[in-house]
Amino acid sequence: MDLDAASLALDLRVFFRRQRPLRGGSLIVTIFGDSILPRGGAIALGSLIRLTAPFGLNERLVRTASARLAQAGWLEARRAGKRSEYRLSKSGRERFTQATKRIYGEPTAPWTGRWTLIVLPPMHAADRQRLRKELAWQGFGELSSGVFAHPEARPRDLAAHTWAVPLPGDALVFEANLANAISPAAIVGVGWDLADLDKRYQRFARRFERARAILRPCSVEPETAFILRTLLIHEYRRLHLRDPLLPRNLLPAHWAGIRAAELCRDVYRRVFAPSELYLSEVGAQLGGALPPPDRSIKQRFGGLLGS
Repeated sequence: MDLDAASLALDLRVFFRRQRPLRGGSLIVTIFGDSILPRGGAIALGSLIRLTAPFGLNERLVRTASARLAQAGWLEARRAGKRSEYRLSKSGRERFTQATKRIYGEPTAPWTGRWTLIVLPPMHAADRQRLRKELAWQGFGELSSGVFAHPEARPRDLAAHTWAVPLPGDALVFEANLANAISPAAIVGVGWDLADLDKRYQRFARRFERARAILRPCSVEPETAFILRTLLIHEYRRLHLRDPLLPRNLLPAHWAGIRAAELCRDVYRRVFAPSELYLSEVGAQLGGALPPPDRSIKQRFGGLLGS
């Protein structure tokens, strides 16, 4: 047993449990997206309770949080006698698939210099606020009231997204180039608060750098590996899904997001194989054992070499 890895897992669990409020639903979302989606997208409630117990989530909290995720449309419940199972809904699976591409994907291609602009029509303040959050999730920055921009998103790509809040049919969508001498960096400074995100990435890196230093392939106990993998992705997901994923030449010098992505990739590769053993041992569906992971999981972070 790797005592250093076990000690690290304990420290990270203590940090997670001290957060108030303890967001059990958010951790369950992480587990579904990272571990359950590639293995059929469904898990018996009893197994989910066992998987979340090391993180301080009791049975009542897991039941309540899972039911709320079902009410929100992320999950669907199925019962067989006294036993129950939760599986990703169709819309939940689509949203998780989009998030998966962002979290585990490779860096974006070189920027062409073109921008995608969205101009919203007049609408109720509450509707505008919901759409503003959705556009931020899609990586758009707000340049002025109702005007959003992104240097990578393309109109044809936007049409393929599953939108939690649909873009109004009379919204204007443009592809454009800058026509004056304003630096693209000045636009980035208006649309996105990268300074705050950079600080958050730095804190993430300080928290998990120890993991990269002590972990060696095949040296981690399966349960410890699952705990480390889950908390790693939980923290990284919450940051990375706030990241607009701008092209590198638009990012500040020494952007901490690059270091965080490399760190996350390295640690994930080291805990992946033993964590899958733990999932196979603890996880089950109503019909039996979890299916083996989809082959596409091996492509995460550019390829889980040696996993």
